[in-house]
Amino acid sequence: MKSRRKKFFSYYKPYIGVLLMDMACAMIVSVAALLLPLCTRYITGKLMTGSTPALLEEVYRMGIFMLALIVLHTVCGIFVDSNGHAMGAMMEGDMREELFAHYQKLSFSFYDEQKIGQLMACITNDTLAMAELYHHGPEDIVISFIKFIGVFVILMRINLRLTLLIFLFLPVMVVYALFFNKKMHTALRKNKDRIGDINAQLEDTLSGIREVASYTNEAFEIRKFSFLNARFVKSRKEGYRSEAFFDQGVYAFAQAIVVAVIVFGAAGIGGTSLNLADLLTFLLCVNILFDPIQRLINFTKLYQEGITGFARFMDVLEKEPDIGDREDACTPAHVQGRIQFKDVSFRYPGQQQYVLRNVSLDICPGEFIALVGTSGVGKTTLCSLIPRFYDVSAGKVLLDGIDVRQIKLHALRKYIGIVRQDMYLLNGTVAEAIRYGRLDASREEIVAAAKKANAHDFILSLPRGYDTELGQRGVRLSGGQKQRLCIARVFLKDPPILIFDEATSALDNESETAVYDSLREVSENRTTLVIAHRLSTIRNAKRIIVLGDSGVAEQGTHAELMALRGVYANLCDLQLRL
Repeated sequence: MKSRRKKFFSYYKPYIGVLLMDMACAMIVSVAALLLPLCTRYITGKLMTGSTPALLEEVYRMGIFMLALIVLHTVCGIFVDSNGHAMGAMMEGDMREELFAHYQKLSFSFYDEQKIGQLMACITNDTLAMAELYHHGPEDIVISFIKFIGVFVILMRINLRLTLLIFLFLPVMVVYALFFNKKMHTALRKNKDRIGDINAQLEDTLSGIREVASYTNEAFEIRKFSFLNARFVKSRKEGYRSEAFFDQGVYAFAQAIVVAVIVFGAAGIGGTSLNLADLLTFLLCVNILFDPIQRLINFTKLYQEGITGFARFMDVLEKEPDIGDREDACTPAHVQGRIQFKDVSFRYPGQQQYVLRNVSLDICPGEFIALVGTSGVGKTTLCSLIPRFYDVSAGKVLLDGIDVRQIKLHALRKYIGIVRQDMYLLNGTVAEAIRYGRLDASREEIVAAAKKANAHDFILSLPRGYDTELGQRGVRLSGGQKQRLCIARVFLKDPPILIFDEATSALDNESETAVYDSLREVSENRTTLVIAHRLSTIRNAKRIIVLGDSGVAEQGTHAELMALRGVYANLCDLQLRL
């Protein structure tokens, strides 16, 4: 809790100058507001004693002073509203950037368990709620404290009994407010969780809208969304109910105070314990008392929303990546590309069943390896252990004799190029999609990579060629076109190790043949692992490794494995029959 409190206040550090100016202006605003009723009392008291030229001159001077107070109040109020809000916005930006950077560090296992909509809600809604608290919180506390104490002192000096009577209402008001404040906090937490669920459902459905339409499941998706939406509306209604009782109850107490002042003040005038000037000042001060009360109500709302958002923010920020750099991690200056699996076993976090058991392999630098096996046998998982998307549960993965856990992640992944079946294209142009493989690449290098991936011709046929906008997820391209762009991207990266995970599964036979011709060219003197669905495409691999439930079932060339009449031969025969 102490570390979270320290973290909460740390976001003020870059803006301490703005904060101090904001607090100074907030204090001036409060003091100016308190002086105005006293000036009114002074003028009213003077006028009650008579009207002389000297007295009127004094009243005019006081009026000028009051106008100066109003100008000062206005100028300082503008600073508080503009610069204070700007400070909150900048702090929000800092928090959002920090959280986004932290998202980049978290391991794949984290995203396996999370809903993207919840993570989106945290980086948008929660940081916005925190920014409002950061800005309004300190100034609301300062203004409320000064006005509340100032009003109390002024009222005490005017009439002690009437002041104590008014402040008898306050303990009851506090108990009432705390009760409904707790209910608001519970409702706000539910609201944040449930809007996150809605975001997750929305992101999932809209991302897969083509699947929804192709299976005519629109009504099913609407029912799922309606359930989540109704649940969110219910929690919102609970929150609004608590908020209504909170706001209106406090308002009722405030009005009761006004009634008490009018009734007992009038009685005081009748009993000569209070004059008209004092009663007018009393009413003006009670009116000022409503502002700190309203600010405290506002602060309570902001605090609940902000602190709830901060708790969710810190829950993510305190999530340590499962995979990171060790203190003694190194950065190899050069990688030859020898990959060794030594008694590797692996199971996904939270699962009991092993995907891989006691796998041992030695892949030489520059060797072209094909991985085959039935679905779910662990081909993709095995390749994911090389760039440390996951860490082994037992055993070691070595790169040039160095445990990959001893290599800095950035360096390790820089040396590995991956093309998967479900590669993602970020929104942007065709050229930007390819340049993602190496951000400093020239246009000529981008075109050369596209030609190697057999993508150049179809790119030129697009409306604006390499400057054509892809749309989110590359929706304007066919599956085969998207995969060829992804292959061009990894060609541009030009790493010493290549991993192709069923990368040509969406290509027609002609395109697949062309890509594999380019692949053989680019894989020259590079360690290459290919996971292929169609076994006919990897017959020329230097070595084919067949994975089974117990690890490596077979390995050898296509001819050697066919002669064995084992698992590989059965897979080939099955594909021929299909």
